[in-house]
Amino acid sequence: MKIFAIGMNYAAHNQELHGTLKRPDDPVIFTKADSALLNQGKPFFVPDHLGRIDYETELVVRICRLGKNIPQRFAHRYYDALTVGIDFTARDLQRKASAAGQPWTICKGFDGSAAIGEWVPKEKVLTNPDAICTESGLQRLQFHLDMTQHPTPNTQHPSPNTQHPSPNTPLGRRTLATEGAQEHPSPVTVQEGRTSDMLYNVDEIISYISQFFTLKTGDLLYTGTPAGVGPVHIGDHLEGYLQERKVLDFYCR
Repeated sequence: MKIFAIGMNYAAHNQELHGTLKRPDDPVIFTKADSALLNQGKPFFVPDHLGRIDYETELVVRICRLGKNIPQRFAHRYYDALTVGIDFTARDLQRKASAAGQPWTICKGFDGSAAIGEWVPKEKVLTNPDAICTESGLQRLQFHLDMTQHPTPNTQHPSPNTQHPSPNTPLGRRTLATEGAQEHPSPVTVQEGRTSDMLYNVDEIISYISQFFTLKTGDLLYTGTPAGVGPVHIGDHLEGYLQERKVLDFYCR
């Protein structure tokens, strides 16, 4: 099994992280080790030795047949299920790697960094009138991430009512002393995406990747994250939704 992922595939995310709305000349491809896979329901153990860890919520598709040099017009035949996943990113390490012109292998591919939700057959998703599948890829498909913060006395969280700042700026945080702890905190939608905002759609990505890698049944494709990325902390509860169906549910430990 191979885990492919796409960087810089939403203009607004490129703006918040890289200061540009430009569409890359080609899809930005990176891979994760198979040990990065974190199956639905299992806790994510925050690797505090890696510095700040950000969630990046993404639509994920599952490859269902062998393929090489796949024409874009046939790419929709090569995946059979979708879900929501999280591309956990060691942001401090990524900034250092990018500044030095080094690859993202460690900051993107560490153990548990590819959380994956429950698979939904493509046909079930596409029965929704707000989702269509054409030769140009999935369109108007929505997904989002809800977070419930369960702070401990030694844990501080950014306010859920403010937009997450760029990793290149100081992170505003609230403290329990100033805000007070909620006995029963409520989930807050922290990130939302729509596939029509992708700079490269699913079919284009599959066709492009297949020029360099043979796709095999069971390979996974993380298709990029929209704007709204932010940090996770021990105790956070993350819930991912594909349309209105909850497909991802786990805690950070």
